[in-house]
Amino acid sequence: MGRVRSTYIKRAARELLKRYPDKFSTDFKQNCLALDEVVTLKSKSLRNRIAGYLSTLKKQKKEE
Repeated sequence: MGRVRSTYIKRAARELLKRYPDKFSTDFKQNCLALDEVVTLKSKSLRNRIAGYLSTLKKQKKEE
């Protein structure tokens, strides 16, 4: 079983991926740095959760 993510994390990650498809990759650390450039987030934990879901989405797209 996977981890349950909140809807706002998923919505934000999908919107960022739609706007900046070439900015993100499957690497979590690189996604954290890219998020700092693109968006101003108030908390580090929120940034990390979005970056983690972005890497998961990119991995899923890669498999298809």
